[in-house]
Amino acid sequence: MKVLKFGGRSLSNEGISKVVAIIGKAATEGAVAVVVSARVDATDRLLDLLEQARTGEDYTPALSALKAYQSAEFGVDLTNEFRLLDKLLEGVSLLKDYTQRTADLVLAQGELMAAQTVVALLRQGGVKARFVDSREIFKTDAVVGNAQILSGVSEEKTRALFAEIAPREVAVVTGFIASTEHGETTTLGRNGSNYSAALLANYLNATELENYTHVDGIFTANPELVPEAQIIRTLSYEEANELANFGASILHAKTIIPLIEKQIPLRIKNTFNSEDAGTLIHAQSEGEGIKALSVSCDNALIVLEGRGLLGKVGVDARIFKALAQKQVSVSIISQGSSERGVGLVVAQADAEVAKQALEEEFSYDFYTKDVSAVSITPEVAVVSIVGQPLSTFHHPYNALIRNQIVPLLINNAATGKNVGLVLHASHLHKALNVIHGEIFGVSRRINLVIFGKGTVGGTLIAQLIAAHESLLKRKNLSLRIIAIANSTRMLTAAKGVGGDWEATFEREAQPYSLNTLKAFVDTHHLENLIAVDVTASKAFIENYIPLVQSGFDLVSANKIANTISYEFYQQLREELRLHHKSYLYETNVGAGLPLIDTIRLLHHSGENITRIKGIFSGTLSYLFNTFSAEDKPFSEVLRGAIESGYTEPDPREDLCGNDVGRKLLILARELDLGNEFADVKIENLIPENLREGSVEDFLAHLAVFDPIYQKIKDAQAPNHVLRYVGDLHGNLEATESVQLDVKLISVPKDSALGQVRGADSIFEIYTDSYGANPLVIQGAGAGASVTARGVFGDILRLAEAMIFNF
Repeated sequence: MKVLKFGGRSLSNEGISKVVAIIGKAATEGAVAVVVSARVDATDRLLDLLEQARTGEDYTPALSALKAYQSAEFGVDLTNEFRLLDKLLEGVSLLKDYTQRTADLVLAQGELMAAQTVVALLRQGGVKARFVDSREIFKTDAVVGNAQILSGVSEEKTRALFAEIAPREVAVVTGFIASTEHGETTTLGRNGSNYSAALLANYLNATELENYTHVDGIFTANPELVPEAQIIRTLSYEEANELANFGASILHAKTIIPLIEKQIPLRIKNTFNSEDAGTLIHAQSEGEGIKALSVSCDNALIVLEGRGLLGKVGVDARIFKALAQKQVSVSIISQGSSERGVGLVVAQADAEVAKQALEEEFSYDFYTKDVSAVSITPEVAVVSIVGQPLSTFHHPYNALIRNQIVPLLINNAATGKNVGLVLHASHLHKALNVIHGEIFGVSRRINLVIFGKGTVGGTLIAQLIAAHESLLKRKNLSLRIIAIANSTRMLTAAKGVGGDWEATFEREAQPYSLNTLKAFVDTHHLENLIAVDVTASKAFIENYIPLVQSGFDLVSANKIANTISYEFYQQLREELRLHHKSYLYETNVGAGLPLIDTIRLLHHSGENITRIKGIFSGTLSYLFNTFSAEDKPFSEVLRGAIESGYTEPDPREDLCGNDVGRKLLILARELDLGNEFADVKIENLIPENLREGSVEDFLAHLAVFDPIYQKIKDAQAPNHVLRYVGDLHGNLEATESVQLDVKLISVPKDSALGQVRGADSIFEIYTDSYGANPLVIQGAGAGASVTARGVFGDILRLAEAMIFNF
């Protein structure tokens, strides 16, 4: 015989015809028994009706709605059930109270109505069916609300009743409910219908128990919370029992035990996709490894603290005795040894009772100061990583810390292969996504917010979108752009923007603040966050520290944060340290060239860097390379650079030398020097009479440059060329002894600086090890594509560090 069990959602008006079809098909293949839960939401509605009646509310509209749904044009006679509900609720309304026995009887009507309905529909479809009230066969003790089965007598009655059922007749049995030996209705507690089905399968020596739900089986995590969750095709009884013990919603520990006893396979299937094989739970394990994440909600954490308890014998026994007397169950206990502390996870509803019980038990210890406090942290959730060995637990733990989720308590199962984390319930959704992505590797997801959608920003966005599928395929890495912002408006997309982002931005972008961005991130439980600054805004850097505090790592092409006051420079890095965040800015100097990373590596390895000299500006490199090589007036070369897009809209931003000065200062600070921008000596290339005024006026008087720079060019030694350089020199081990110079110099044409062509940048790094022969880094030092690619490189470097390196 095969036992089929159907949950409440399966028995909804949308699903009940599928249930009847599944049962009918199974009945043609062999003997079948069916166990049903109350139809969708019926149990909750019945509980609400009880409360409405108790508090004097008018419960009749809700009762009428329940009756209408349960009858639902199926032609089923539920008169007896409806009449009993009327009588019971009327009594509760009059007394303004009810007992647990009354509640059990009211709740029982949900399963009774469901079973009557299924029997009627099976008969209408030509299937022989018989209604079985489980109170006739399942006998329990007299504990109300969560009665315990009397197995011997229940098995005997079950076998006797089923011996009377005709071949090919389907017995439809009510789940969840039972009765005492005196005939009083009892209920079997949480997941009672699943337990009923497991008991029935055990008593009848069934070949298999098929449990039909609204999902395809057991997943690596709840797919409603973790969209990337994967179905688990097979589990051993032991693995399933662990999942059940740690809160898996489909399973319950009591469900597994009767099946283990008789080695009866359990298959979890989807009523709405019944052709899928589902998840098979049987005796054999499919090997080692992490199986799934399960969740237990509606908990509270009780912490008993007291230095005086250290080393005292019997403390744990006193705790459990006190809680047992109040019928409070403890799901997790964790103990500390230095300052004695005991953390206990209990049901939220039991928290105050547990606290009071412990305060009473340890009242004398409070007096002697051995116990200092009993505290409650309400609304906590427990995430259990089933199959997680403690030896590799640092992977998900580090991922949580990176995402600013700090567990309140960590518990390792006695087997050493399950780890439980107690978290604030508000962190649960995000924590599940973080842990699942970390341990199952279903595309390691990084969520990007791009600030700035101009030339560099737009190029970067295009590069990221174009590379998405390739990165997903090669590295299992999903870089999703979840928001794009300019100075006033932001486009958000929790699942990532598409290639039409520009049109979508114009159509859908909304005014924003950091608070609205944080609310969006929190609402969608987005993890692994990187804020990318491709603006040149001085105002925007004020957001860096709040972004770090909100859980973002930083990537920036904006040089200002690294070149304003050294006080801010240090404060930002302290916040990064406190929040375990990173800040990458390779494109601040040299666009896409690996300069900052190289200098940082040399410096941190102990290499003594004695000088850094180079051409820092691609724009000025082009100007003086061309002016030195061609017989043209400086104004003509400058105008060509402007028309080719090499300069800023106001070329004076390049020609004043401040950009080079900022880059030189950044390198000094990478060497742990505390210089300020005022310490940089900058030769301004703009004649004084052109430094003020409009851009138009400036462009109209470019000829003023010609005699000045022609004179400088003519005064050079033979075979020399002009180069505008930054030079960090002096004693680079002391801030006060450093010299930072930005100036126009003449160099031999055959030198490293003299051989630079086009808009390339070049950097010479002098160290003790390299001696007179510097380490040279040369390449394209400007351009939107190069800079965007450098920012992309920082994003990728940071992403890989976040999810692959520990």
